[in-house]
Amino acid sequence: MGRSLNARPLLTRWRSTLTLTLNGRRMLVVQKYILRIDNEACWGCKTCEVACKQENQARDGIKLIYVTEDWPGENAGMLNFLYQVNICRHCENPPCAETCPVEAISKRDDGIVILDEASCSGCKACVEACPYHAITFDNHGAIAHKCNLCSHRVHSGLMPACADNVCPAHCIHFGAPGDIENILTEKAKNRNNSA
Repeated sequence: MGRSLNARPLLTRWRSTLTLTLNGRRMLVVQKYILRIDNEACWGCKTCEVACKQENQARDGIKLIYVTEDWPGENAGMLNFLYQVNICRHCENPPCAETCPVEAISKRDDGIVILDEASCSGCKACVEACPYHAITFDNHGAIAHKCNLCSHRVHSGLMPACADNVCPAHCIHFGAPGDIENILTEKAKNRNNSA
């Protein structure tokens, strides 16, 4: 079966730096990134989990992103199924980085919070410090794991695997903070207008 001419490519290119010219002087500016989840739009299909698992080749039992079900609820007499996508929020001031005694967790200039697994001592301080329960511990390898926002992909101009057009509900958004907030505001407005 042939590929549709209108099909969107699976790999999306992304710029991680911008070059600006100011008063005749070229400057390299690092792009800031955020990943936001529109949980109201999530269908609970767990495609994001599969994409992450494949991309990062995570060991069994290790989930860097996971979907939980908070259901069923009732809204205006109708059953309402709610899903929550759980992932590292790449905090502005990450408590996990502050508590790591070996400084294995750091925040990059582009906003991505990285855990260097080779430097991890296995103390679990970061696991306890994360308010979002987004850091998991691998008892077999005795190290912590967390979403690094597919920094290897972002560095190559690609989107994180979970945000690269794999979500059928289009609830995972990655990019510049202002752009993403505008997208989510527009989606919420459209959702409220159709209700």
